[in-house]
Amino acid sequence: MIYNDTIVALATPSGAGAIAVIRLSGNEAINIAEKQFKSVSGKHLSKQKTHTIHLGHIIDGPKILDEVLVSIFKNPNSYTGENVVEISCHGSHYIQQEIIQLFLRNGCRMATAGEFTLRAFLNGKLDLSQAEAVADLIASDNEASHQIAMQQMRGGFSSEIAKLREELLNFASLIELELDFAEEDVEFADRTQFKVLIERITFVLKRLIDSFAVGNVIKNGIPVAIVGEPNVGKSTLLNALLNEERAIVSEIAGTTRDTIEDEISIGGIGFRFIDTAGIRDTKDIVESIGIKKTFEKINQAQVVILLLDAKELQVFGLKFQVEIEKIKNQFPQKPLLVIINKVDLLAKNEVEIIRQKLKTLSLKLETISAKEKTGIDELKNTLLSFVNTGALRNNDTIITNSRHYDSLLKAFEDIQKVKHGLDSGLSGDLLAIDIRQALYHFGEITGEITNDDLLGNIFANFCIGK
Repeated sequence: MIYNDTIVALATPSGAGAIAVIRLSGNEAINIAEKQFKSVSGKHLSKQKTHTIHLGHIIDGPKILDEVLVSIFKNPNSYTGENVVEISCHGSHYIQQEIIQLFLRNGCRMATAGEFTLRAFLNGKLDLSQAEAVADLIASDNEASHQIAMQQMRGGFSSEIAKLREELLNFASLIELELDFAEEDVEFADRTQFKVLIERITFVLKRLIDSFAVGNVIKNGIPVAIVGEPNVGKSTLLNALLNEERAIVSEIAGTTRDTIEDEISIGGIGFRFIDTAGIRDTKDIVESIGIKKTFEKINQAQVVILLLDAKELQVFGLKFQVEIEKIKNQFPQKPLLVIINKVDLLAKNEVEIIRQKLKTLSLKLETISAKEKTGIDELKNTLLSFVNTGALRNNDTIITNSRHYDSLLKAFEDIQKVKHGLDSGLSGDLLAIDIRQALYHFGEITGEITNDDLLGNIFANFCIGK
């Protein structure tokens, strides 16, 4: 895969704004930009030092398109490892398109999605996992996902994998060497040391694989389903959590007939709340469809909030136990948080009596008034406790990419085969087969082993200009 032409693209979001940045990359980027740029001080871009900024005008023949600032980054000290020019122009959509079209007519090609980062990878400026972290960083919308992307982009994950791969490769080389001297029956690879290495690799791989459960929900936001009977205050709770009137609130039972979703950040973690239709027996066809969707959303959620009406709970009976047990039995693996709403309508002693009765069911409990917005902060803290953020606080590597997760699983499987082979006294030639496979899957993660289809799939998800 060879890229020796010069590409151009808008590096900032499309549309009107104060400024826009147009990026060029390629061996001829500076020379092409120089022909269309007239410096206010008469400078020639090709004679300027790298990492310098110059004021002037982009010209199309006698026509001045805009007054701009041009930044120069000479290879190899640039993002892509090539000559890079970034033009900061005024944010008019017309100006952006005129400048891009000018360069397309004068030796540039329009960049494809992620092509700047692809060139950075091909030129050794980033490994593949770091390149993928660039896309995650752009997409991060809360503190936790940003922290994970930054840690990966700075090479935390890559360095762990590279170190394990290097150690495994050293032993693989010794075992391969043994095969060349098979007739002499000699061992160059110390089997005891090799077992210690395999145990360490197993431990690291298991930790990384286990981290995906946390990383995946942090990256995509933790879905929380708010369920309960009609008129218990689900929509009011959603509005209180979001601090805006997102859902219609009415005293009429069955107002919410479809799911309503929105996301907020709590303690740097993204939570996606889903307000669902009230669960009850109904002959209304539309409401029945909404209730069916409720159970679908519970199935998709990571956490379930069951909202109960404090007024109804004054006479705590079998009905509520059945309702709670139904959710617990149908979704036994999901954390269930029981919320008693409308406590503003009860006396303090009445609320405590209800709490004591519900404690017999061994559930996480909160008491709130969604209407008065009391207890909402405590509820948010409880939700945050469902997420294991210890790894974040300790700056440990957390896996969020499903491609990495799949490669780690395959590498772990091959390492287990190597471990079994060592324990069984398997010959070096058979051990070497499983070691090569493990090395292959390590290489897939960091990009030592790639193919055009893999790179195409990864970089197709990038935005144009990055």
